[in-house]
Amino acid sequence: MDTTGVSLTGRTALITGAARRIGRATALALARQGVHVVVHYHQSAPEALALCEEIRGLGVSAWPVQGDLMDSAQTEAIFRTAAAQAGTLDILVNNASMFEKDTLWDATEESIRENMRVHAVAPLILSRTLARQGRPAHIVNLLDTRVAVYDREHASYDLSKNVLLTLTHMLALELAPQVAVNAVAPGSILPPPGMGIDYLTKLTYANPLNRHGEPEDIAAAVLFLVRSRFITGQVIYVDGGLHLKGHIY
Repeated sequence: MDTTGVSLTGRTALITGAARRIGRATALALARQGVHVVVHYHQSAPEALALCEEIRGLGVSAWPVQGDLMDSAQTEAIFRTAAAQAGTLDILVNNASMFEKDTLWDATEESIRENMRVHAVAPLILSRTLARQGRPAHIVNLLDTRVAVYDREHASYDLSKNVLLTLTHMLALELAPQVAVNAVAPGSILPPPGMGIDYLTKLTYANPLNRHGEPEDIAAAVLFLVRSRFITGQVIYVDGGLHLKGHIY
């Protein structure tokens, strides 16, 4: 069956960390396919409100929902608020992320805990809550190509993203057959906050395709997965082939 023809019109998605960067691109890509979007944000209120207005301009509904994913109670409240405003949720995109440097030698208990809360515990809470709706749905977790290669400069981040990789596989089995759970692993898509495009340009040599991607490349992979009727437990690497090399740069 050609899954590109599967309509998403009328479905509703919750995207964490949706106000900026990859989350924003994903929200707009879904909205253009007729999906109503709950825009979760933590501190980016102006960006979230502006995105909701842009989404509504595409002819679908959008709702901003604020919450701190490091707090389990707030994470649960995010889903409750989203469902109260938007109704039943059909798609969950666990996109929210933090990205700070540390090595295995200087990673602290707190840095590991914070990364785990955002990248693993919050997605688990939201995924279980989605599954308890008792109806068909899709979950897409945003990983990182670093789950397949070694980056010694982001130890806490890497540990937590690898937990999310394992969680993706576990949830795919536990939530079947009603909920499909997959992941997208981006490579060089956007520079870290505060860095310019030159940061990415200098790294294009590192992947086999010798270029960097765009947020829309990630959004396209998410669209492919939420349209599918017969894919679960998979990871799509959108990284120009970097994961094939076994090292980060």
